[in-house]
Amino acid sequence: MSLVVMVTLPPERAHDVARTLVQERLAGCVNVVGGVQSVYRWQGEIAEDPETMLLIKTSGEKYPELEARIKSLHPYEVPEIIALQFDRALPEFQAWLRESLEDRK
Repeated sequence: MSLVVMVTLPPERAHDVARTLVQERLAGCVNVVGGVQSVYRWQGEIAEDPETMLLIKTSGEKYPELEARIKSLHPYEVPEIIALQFDRALPEFQAWLRESLEDRK
């Protein structure tokens, strides 16, 4: 099973987190999408902040470790981590993603 995991975080942290996840083979690819403006409720108040969205491509097998790593790197008390399963993608992309996530010993 393949996943796209969406994570929002402060813009100044986005590239470091993306690079770490790819470097540690928890993600095959991370798109860093800037210019996100989030409006949300936090502790009873409406908040609005500029954020960056990470679109992380990974596998279901890697998800538990990926989630834990994001939580350890993320500055928010409750980070947005949403995983969407996909079963249709270009076969060559699927093969590349599997290869990118393989542990190299």
